Amino acid sequence: MNKWLKLAVCILIPLSAGWIGSIFTTSSVGSWYLSINKPLFNPPSWVFGPVWTILFILMGISLYLIVKKGITKKNKTAVFAFGFQMILNTLWSILFFGMQSPGAAFIEIIILWLAILANILLFYKISKKAAYLLIPYILWVSFAAVLNFSIWMLN
Repeated sequence: MNKWLKLAVCILIPLSAGWIGSIFTTSSVGSWYLSINKPLFNPPSWVFGPVWTILFILMGISLYLIVKKGITKKNKTAVFAFGFQMILNTLWSILFFGMQSPGAAFIEIIILWLAILANILLFYKISKKAAYLLIPYILWVSFAAVLNFSIWMLN
């Protein structure tokens, strides 16, 4: 597979996870989410789409930097960790927006955060650049966890 196609596939993987999550998000953003109490630091709804799109693209580039190194046991483990945290990322949207359960989503986002950290550490052993590209993601998820907890406590 040529490098451009491989890069495109690697970017499409997290974008696809985001698209699946958005199915659950968009069904609640205009209704349930508007009706719940939110903290003062809650960003406007329009911020989330562009931020997540950028983060998903960075995740895809990060994955590409690992995949292009070839198939080794270490790389397979790192790619598996990437896939696992992508599943958790999608699950958060299902719990928070789809099931409208900030409590369950908060517990899950803590697990997601730990999975992202493990992913960063595994990527770092293979490609420092790949690991660094995931730092904005873990920072945003850290903010999202605080926001999620606040919404859970306010409701």
